[in-house]
Amino acid sequence: MAGSRLVLEGRISIISFISGLGVIIIHLLVKFGSHIDWIFDYLTDVNGKIAIAAYITVINGFLLIIYKGPLYKVAVRACFLGFAFGCGLILSFADTTWTYFGWYMCSLSFFHYSEYLVTAMTNPRSLSLDSFLLNHSVEYVVAAISSWIEFTVEQLLIPEMKQVNWLCLVGLVMVLCGESLRKAAMLTAGSNFNHIVQNEKAQTHVLVTTGVYIMLCNPICILGYTFASWRFFRERIEEEEIFLIHFFGEDYVEYKKKVFTGLPFISGIRVNS
Repeated sequence: MAGSRLVLEGRISIISFISGLGVIIIHLLVKFGSHIDWIFDYLTDVNGKIAIAAYITVINGFLLIIYKGPLYKVAVRACFLGFAFGCGLILSFADTTWTYFGWYMCSLSFFHYSEYLVTAMTNPRSLSLDSFLLNHSVEYVVAAISSWIEFTVEQLLIPEMKQVNWLCLVGLVMVLCGESLRKAAMLTAGSNFNHIVQNEKAQTHVLVTTGVYIMLCNPICILGYTFASWRFFRERIEEEEIFLIHFFGEDYVEYKKKVFTGLPFISGIRVNS
């Protein structure tokens, strides 16, 4: 029963994400049907914004009626991320100076949703609302809000700074590569993957030794993120390796000697030869 419930949550998240993504329908109607009287009257300018708000209200009410308790919590989060992804698509293809922020919205919302979906696919027993990573940490929230504020301020005061096309494209490619690598690592690790460092070895844990395991032009945040990310991964890797050595002993020590972390100036726990 527990397994079937988790599969159900995964399916609900897909349906809800697509429901939120449906906001682009309003944009498409305005773009390609503005010559039609009722579309022009009810879906352009202020009325268009009201239509979007009404759409979200109706979808949220629909989800509340269909799903109860924990299932509704899954549905409303997935719907919100789908809505954010849809808004990002609208900005990405609109004739606006906020195009690159649209790329960012798509990337961020897809990251959070795919974390939940891939966890549901690979390790459903650890699936929870926390798998969306929307409540990652206070530091994460502060970092995200800081990037939004910096982008908005610089966009308003120095708009040309946000139009460095090649740099934004490099940032997008880096995001796509990083996201692909992370999801490949999650799929490779399978049921061994968990968002929380495990301090006890489960019977299903095995040592996986194969496979794979800058977009807003915000100069201030880039420097801050670089240091914060390096520090986070250094501490995280060292913490994980302590438990991996405890779980797998010499098997992990030998594996560690053959590979490197792939992160600059981070070698992990030092092990005597």
